[in-house]
Amino acid sequence: MTGMKATGQKQLMLFTGRTHPKLAEEVAEELGIEVVPTRFDTFANSEIFVRYLESVRGCDAFVIQSHADPVNESIMEQLIMVDALKRASAKRITVVTPFLGYARQDKKHRGREPISARLMTDLFRTAGADRMMAVDLHTDQIQGFFDGPVDHLFALPILAEYVSGKVGNSEITVVSPDAGRVRTADRWADRLGAPLAIIHKRRDPDVTNEVKVHEVVGEVEGRICVLVDDMIDTGGTLVKAAEALFEQGASKVIAAATHGVLSGPAVERLQNSRISEVIITNTLPLDKDRTFEKLTELSIAPLVARAVNEVFTDGSVTSLFD
Repeated sequence: MTGMKATGQKQLMLFTGRTHPKLAEEVAEELGIEVVPTRFDTFANSEIFVRYLESVRGCDAFVIQSHADPVNESIMEQLIMVDALKRASAKRITVVTPFLGYARQDKKHRGREPISARLMTDLFRTAGADRMMAVDLHTDQIQGFFDGPVDHLFALPILAEYVSGKVGNSEITVVSPDAGRVRTADRWADRLGAPLAIIHKRRDPDVTNEVKVHEVVGEVEGRICVLVDDMIDTGGTLVKAAEALFEQGASKVIAAATHGVLSGPAVERLQNSRISEVIITNTLPLDKDRTFEKLTELSIAPLVARAVNEVFTDGSVTSLFD
């Protein structure tokens, strides 16, 4: 069978939804298999139908889907895929979400708000998922929301290696664009052996996505500043952070993030900003109209494939990052 890799009695099968098939094909190529052929239909009233065109009985199933726009359809499609696998007697089902939707809604900021990230993990568990795998979750505690094993992958080695290859580590200061990203920036600083700076910012509580940058904590004068984040959405935070760094005498600003959401005005903002390069990975599909001259996209597929293989062979996913 084309979509299968066997070890002893175990069979690895890889499935993908329609959101980002290119990434799944890259992962399959790394694993030396093919994605299982699947029939998808969207009915006139927008309901989704899924049917696998090969037997999946007894397999170790990995279902890849990035929750890209339209996010809710991407999620629902993956849930239906998991349900189909469960009812077709797959032995173990691992949901692979390179980008997990609703991950930013991981706690209540004020009363009468949802914790949608917890709802997401509950939905996948109810659908029949035994295990989850994700790349750079917005916060680490989301791992605790899922009642089962969670493999949390980091794009840091891929991004940091690229940055190191372009800029001497001795010239770099790693910068966290806000207090919430300090942990991420700290990992970067350790990896590159570089000093760390933090931008203290406050959001305007009455205006959605409105950011007010205050001060830079740390030494950035004359340095190449690498702004690091888990995702770039509208780009507002990074552009204002870069302006604050240049005001403090930074010689150059590079931005690096795992997930290129690039919503709304992001492309125009980043292209017209003083940031010299924006580096992301391909956890999300990138339409041609969202590419721009300063953008560099690196592939996460080798990392995901290695992690899938470690899970399949009962190896250690943690060893990939030691």
